[in-house]
Amino acid sequence: MVYLLLLLLVLIVGCSQPAEPAAEPEPSPTPIVVVATPTPLSAAEMAPIDIEEQLITNLYTRVSPAVVHVTAQIVTMDFFFGPTPSEGTGSGFVVDDAGYIVTNNHVIEDASSIEVTFSDETTVPAQVIGTDPFNDLALLKPEKVPASVVPVELASSTGLRVGQRAIAIGNPFGLDQTLTTGVISALGRPLQVDDGEYIFNVIQTDAAINPGNSGGPLLDSRGRVIGVNTAIQREAQGIGFAVPVDTLKRVMTALIEKGVFPHPWLGLLGYSVTPNLAVALDLPVEEGVLVGQLYRDGPALRAGVRGASRQARIGNQRILIGGDIIVAVNGEPIDDWLSYLEFLELETDVGDMVNLTLIRDGQPITIEVTVDRQP
Repeated sequence: MVYLLLLLLVLIVGCSQPAEPAAEPEPSPTPIVVVATPTPLSAAEMAPIDIEEQLITNLYTRVSPAVVHVTAQIVTMDFFFGPTPSEGTGSGFVVDDAGYIVTNNHVIEDASSIEVTFSDETTVPAQVIGTDPFNDLALLKPEKVPASVVPVELASSTGLRVGQRAIAIGNPFGLDQTLTTGVISALGRPLQVDDGEYIFNVIQTDAAINPGNSGGPLLDSRGRVIGVNTAIQREAQGIGFAVPVDTLKRVMTALIEKGVFPHPWLGLLGYSVTPNLAVALDLPVEEGVLVGQLYRDGPALRAGVRGASRQARIGNQRILIGGDIIVAVNGEPIDDWLSYLEFLELETDVGDMVNLTLIRDGQPITIEVTVDRQP
């Protein structure tokens, strides 16, 4: 009994000993701040950057004096048939020693008077020598050109590549002699303009093009003109379009000589053949142009091309059927109405003889047609 009491006393004393104090938290280590001092690039590393800047600045110095600000005075009629003057502006550039200036047709369309302002602030009146609304091009002749102006050099559209440098000089929002840079974003675009017509083979670029740039030059890295800035994609940034310089060369000669450019025409209207249309009409091909209407006394009618003979309803659309189907021109396949128009515009001239490959009554035939001038 005594032994048990002693054991219990030892246990109570042991349990009543004070607990060891809790360990204090160790302080957080002081953060080490590393200050990085950039190492200046060597002269060898800076050389490409210097060359890039020199290339752009030299190009601007050489080319900008040939770029002009075009101002067109336009008189419209108000609600009460009273004359209301307004002003349109754009850009242009001197293309030869005779002083001819290229711009967009929409810049000077319906103008009662035109002035051009050079980089040295010389302002002179200019006359319209010729226009080509289909390609949105116009040619002006100023009263005089400053002696310091050197015409731009025209390059070629052939051989242009996506990713190649593109440089625009113009007068966006009236800010004269503005330079922007970018690249060629795409080639061979068909550009539909407001009247429903198409400008073919245009250049797409992300070089900033804004209202006022219209008619100015799009340049390569050597300062040569590769296109004429003409339009931007509505509600989009970084999407501008330029008429290719090869089109300009082709049109400009005719504008100087005749004041107009004669566009090739065969005198027919047609429908694009699609797989669905081919099934609906039981056509023998799934691509091509189904000839609908032929213009009276037009070249296609004179050559013996057959137009529609009856009507049919496809869904909600009524179309003319029974005519020939154009599948090739001069051996080049024609996929649809747009490719037919493009081939005619870019590959033929008024007076040329072309071979139309047609499907008639399920069999291929070839007919020669003389290209006429579009009325």
